[in-house]
Amino acid sequence: DAAFVRRIYLDFAGRIPSHSELTTFLADAAPAKRRELIDKLLAGPEYAIRMRDLFHVMLMERRGDHPEWFRFLESAFQQNKPWDQIVREILSSDGIDERNAAAVKFFLVRDVAPHQLTRDVGRLFLGVDLQCAQCHDDPRFESYRQADYFGIYAFLQRVTAFRDNDKNVSLVGETAAGKATFVSVFTAKSGETNPRLPGGEMVPDPDVEKDKEYIVKPGLKERGVPTYSRRLKLAELLPRAETQGFSRNIVNRLWAMLMGRGLVHPLDLHHAANAPSHPELLERLERWLVEHKFDLKALLREMLLSQTYQRSSVLPSGVKELPDDAFAVAPLRGLSPEQLSWSLLQVTGRIEQHCDQLAAKAPTNSATQEVSEPSWSVRLKQLEPL
Repeated sequence: DAAFVRRIYLDFAGRIPSHSELTTFLADAAPAKRRELIDKLLAGPEYAIRMRDLFHVMLMERRGDHPEWFRFLESAFQQNKPWDQIVREILSSDGIDERNAAAVKFFLVRDVAPHQLTRDVGRLFLGVDLQCAQCHDDPRFESYRQADYFGIYAFLQRVTAFRDNDKNVSLVGETAAGKATFVSVFTAKSGETNPRLPGGEMVPDPDVEKDKEYIVKPGLKERGVPTYSRRLKLAELLPRAETQGFSRNIVNRLWAMLMGRGLVHPLDLHHAANAPSHPELLERLERWLVEHKFDLKALLREMLLSQTYQRSSVLPSGVKELPDDAFAVAPLRGLSPEQLSWSLLQVTGRIEQHCDQLAAKAPTNSATQEVSEPSWSVRLKQLEPL
């Protein structure tokens, strides 16, 4: 009881219990006292503040403090908005509509940069870090394809930053043109894609009458507003149960928030070779969330009532200490030395440098000018020692 009451207050009030709260709980002999405390804290005023802080770190990754953004998040949790609605408001915000204007900070802190937004939308909302696939198919994970990266990028490539100096506000605009094309630095093969979410179908642009592509044509003092917005299409299509990874990602992140580690870990590396530690549990939680219309508070309550959350962290007597590699990063266990080196390049931020070197040194066929794909050993030997 002493460990539980401290844990639940830290997790959902952001503080340890007061002396009075602690002694009252410990003296209570009612069998349902834990359930009652869970319900009290989830209904209390500190819940929304705590969730605001946790989701700020999750979505902004410590990119500064933004009072309007904090109010947006806190209000969302006070009203218990469903997760799909919160994400829809974030992705659709341009800073104009007062109902979700503050959510535009998600774009602004990333400088409205399409490539940065592409990576973070994939990581934070779908659980897939496709950064490496910007330059080529990810050599470590078969399912991370360059076409998947640029499918998300196509939704976001037309967004632009706009500064309204008269009102002293930064906003998001959008153009009506722009194609998502890409070239592999390994093979020199090129491609083009319409907007597409991983595992989904391409989304064609609707026919728009010539000279009517804009509601507001972009200019020095005009924020571009196209007749058809790919970004708003992303806000419509991504936050749905049908979208591969959407519900699974948030379930996994909530589990990690409570337990210190995701069922899939790292949190943004969902793929076939990185299986969940408990696949049936993850599937059941995901299904539960969808059936309850993305109610995060209700899902958290289920997790808090579980024996897993309420279990002591002290090993029972007679149980040996866990082995040193018990918490090794699962996706790295089965990788070859070359693939491990490639992972190291990514986490140290040297992937782009390596891609540039590969592009400069890759052999070409003089007749076709096609670049031959180098082997693993050749790729790594072309780079200075790690």
